[in-house]
Amino acid sequence: CRSLRRCRLTRSRARVRTAPSFTTRPTQRRDRQLARNEVYLCDSGGQYLDGTTDITRTVHHGTPSAHEIRCYTRVLQGHIDLGLAVFPRGTSGGALDILARLPLYADGLDYRHGTGHGVGAYLNVHEGPHGISFREGSRKHALQPGMLVTDEPGYYEDGAFGIRIENVLEVIEATTPHRFGDTPFYTFDHITLVPYARALTDVSMLTDAQLEFVNSYHRRCLDEVGPLLRDVDADAFAWLERNCEAWTREQHTAKRSKTAE
Repeated sequence: CRSLRRCRLTRSRARVRTAPSFTTRPTQRRDRQLARNEVYLCDSGGQYLDGTTDITRTVHHGTPSAHEIRCYTRVLQGHIDLGLAVFPRGTSGGALDILARLPLYADGLDYRHGTGHGVGAYLNVHEGPHGISFREGSRKHALQPGMLVTDEPGYYEDGAFGIRIENVLEVIEATTPHRFGDTPFYTFDHITLVPYARALTDVSMLTDAQLEFVNSYHRRCLDEVGPLLRDVDADAFAWLERNCEAWTREQHTAKRSKTAE
């Protein structure tokens, strides 16, 4: 798969990279040619001397169906809402899990796995004890500043397609106008910087806060990752620039009108 080969090439140029954090490759039994008219989900990660990554993106290289777009957008909304959460000290990941599911619930959809797991620093890619899940274990351990946890809601339609969006988040202290009961409040910082799939997103479904987050996140992707690519991989840098362009509701309306014609 060309995307996996490029991923491996880019990682190989990193001075502190040592190995994948888990295997991402087709098997002889399941290997097949990808088509332009289907959803492609890639879950990948690397082991580095200064940390471990675990990233999932879902893309489409052709024209996705309206159903695929709506499902992806619901997953993206849940992913954003969880990442924007502000919560008091003592809150477990189990209490936050539903935030990633509510947009899917609005369409009668769901997923059967947990929403997030702890990530080791140059250790196991799944490292507890904390997590974000409906399972009992996630309710036993409060999230604390410095913890790393994934944010990875999804939706999977048997025999058709699968969607998942995954970032690694760091728990950090939140800046709030008040401090009820002198209790500190926490939030998340995204330390994964990879653009989301514009072609799979119905921007009209995003709230103002969600759209603002996407554009701010993409600016950060370009500002922080761009300089690392500009002089070493011109194709990757051009791809990053294209995929970090601002999303607007006007572009979405124009695209829908053109499609209707």
